[in-house]
Amino acid sequence: MPSHRETIVAPGAPAAIGPYSHAVAAAGLLFCSGQIPVDPKSGELSGTTAAEQTRRCLENLALVCAAAGVTLANAVKVTVYLTDLGAFAEVNAAYAEFFPNDPPARVAIEVSGLPKGAQVEIDAVVALDD
Repeated sequence: MPSHRETIVAPGAPAAIGPYSHAVAAAGLLFCSGQIPVDPKSGELSGTTAAEQTRRCLENLALVCAAAGVTLANAVKVTVYLTDLGAFAEVNAAYAEFFPNDPPARVAIEVSGLPKGAQVEIDAVVALDD
């Protein structure tokens, strides 16, 4: 059975820091790679708090979604990686700004470290429009 997949490169998003695509579209879904809080213009880590970093991660994911012709509002599943689960409440507050209604399914996981010393990384699975 043949499968169709399309890699997505988001020109406005931060460049990948490894051998991966910003996202892959397949089976009516957009599988977005994890985004850390890198400023797309400078390439440097952005934000000093977990809340600020959460916003930047979600802004970067929004850029990836836009490159595929959808919005982050179409997200069906999001995974949030935190280096300190103690920041869960502030991450939730920033996250809620992006999903005020009908938020996607989500999991939050504490990890021992993230690339470039980030406090937060977020990935998403997003429904593509028909």
